[in-house]
Formats: sequence, C-alpha cells, structure tokens
Amino acid sequence: MIIRYSVWSAFKNESRIAASLLRLHFHDCLVNGCEGSILLDDTIDFKGEKNAPANRNSARGYEVIDSIKAEVEKACPSTVSCTDILALAAREAVVMTGGPYWPVSLGRRDGLTANQAAVAQELPSPIESLDDITAKFTSKGLDVKDVVVLSGAHTLGFAQCFLIKRRLFNYPALESSALTSLQGMCPNKDASNANLAPLDSTTTRFDNSYYTNIVNNAGLLDSDQALLMNPTTGEMVRSYSSNPYQFYSDFAASMVKLSSVGVLTGKNGEIRKKCGSVN
Repeated sequence: MIIRYSVWSAFKNESRIAASLLRLHFHDCLVNGCEGSILLDDTIDFKGEKNAPANRNSARGYEVIDSIKAEVEKACPSTVSCTDILALAAREAVVMTGGPYWPVSLGRRDGLTANQAAVAQELPSPIESLDDITAKFTSKGLDVKDVVVLSGAHTLGFAQCFLIKRRLFNYPALESSALTSLQGMCPNKDASNANLAPLDSTTTRFDNSYYTNIVNNAGLLDSDQALLMNPTTGEMVRSYSSNPYQFYSDFAASMVKLSSVGVLTGKNGEIRKKCGSVN
C-alpha cells in the first residue's frame, strides 16, 4: 500500500512518471537481471548504469524510487529490497493507467555492483534489427512472444526526437498524417534532438493503440514498425491490435517472466538501505 500510494502521488504530480517507472524496471532486469543495479550511483570501484548512453538523460524516476524506499524503510527497516520496489512500482504504474494487474512475487535482493558496459551489450536498442533484439531477450530466458508483448509497453510515454529523425527525414515511410505531425514536433535540426514525441496517441493510458499504430504504418520507433515486417511477430501485432484483452493477459504473463530474470535470493546480494548505494 505504501508503494501504491507513492506511485499514485507521483503520477498525480506528473503523468509521464508511469512510463518512466515501467521502463526503469525493464532496464534493470534486462541488464544482469532484476537486482537493482540501474539505481546505483557511480563509485570509485565501478561505473554505474545510470550514465550509460541508453540511460543517461533518458531513464528517469530515480527520485520516486528513493522516496518510496525511505517510506518503506520507516515501516519495515532492512526488509524490502529496492529491486522489489522497482517490480511493484512498475505493476502499480500499469494498473494506474488502465492496464492489467499481475502477481508480483517478493524476496528479490539487491545486487552489490553495476556494469555500465553491460548496458550497451544487453539492453535492446530501438535502431537494432528484430533478430538482434530477439537474441537479447532469449539470452535472458524470454522469447519472441515476449519481445512483441513487452514492446507494447510503448503504449505509455515518449521518445526523444533524435531516435526517430531517420524515420522522419532520411527514409520517411510513416503514414502521412503521422509523418507530418511528427516532423512538426521534431524539426530536422540538432536543437530538436531532446524534444519528446509520443510513443502512441494515448501516452498516459495503457491500451492496445500501440499495435493499431503499427498496423497503420505509424509505429514511432524503427524497432516498433519492424515487428510488422516479420511473419511471426506481424501476426501477433495484428492480433493484439484487434484484441486488447488478449494483449492485457499476455502482457501480465510476460511481466511475471521479466521480473524473475536473474534475481538474487537467500544470502546473495543484500537489502540496500538506500537505493543509490550498497550498504
């Protein structure tokens, strides 16, 4: 309940935070497993993941997790890991925006280190091929269905313009009205690189419009639209675009799988007192 209220409070203050909290959990789990490494600040012993190119000036919501951790520590000291908080906050963010509920097993422990180089190696990039993205998922025990389903998290939030300019100007292949609108948000000059473009038309509502956009040739990222080009993933995209309840059910199942990747339990790791540093 502490986590639920804290996420609700943060969402009320800034609706974009729902997408950010979901993404933090994903970026944590895909790099060395779900062990809270994305939350660690740099030390003299290691360079943390926060400043890796894929996360720097992009991953956000750390202060919300820190605030939740402080409240949870007051209620039950040294009991709930930062990693469990990430997993629960992601679930609450999805439910709060109209998405599905899923059971979150607890008992994950926090890792003792972070690896900046691993972010580039293990985290999928929106400009990678579908085969390369799928390989990164399968290396974590996930599969091609999870690629399509978890990509549906792009129903929430925004992307920075520098990620999509190639799709807008070099090889414009987007549906015409979407293309015109996005070219207005992301003019072809460096000053617009950090501007934000909506990942779908309902940036604060969890729904299946992400898939509808792809079917209509209006997927924002290269990696989104690429899902339609492959016969296997394309069939799933079409199915989810017409059946939101199937998407919700499958998304919940994939999130359970994701939140179990590479977890630390028992005597491995620790329960951090503060999420930004080891004890």
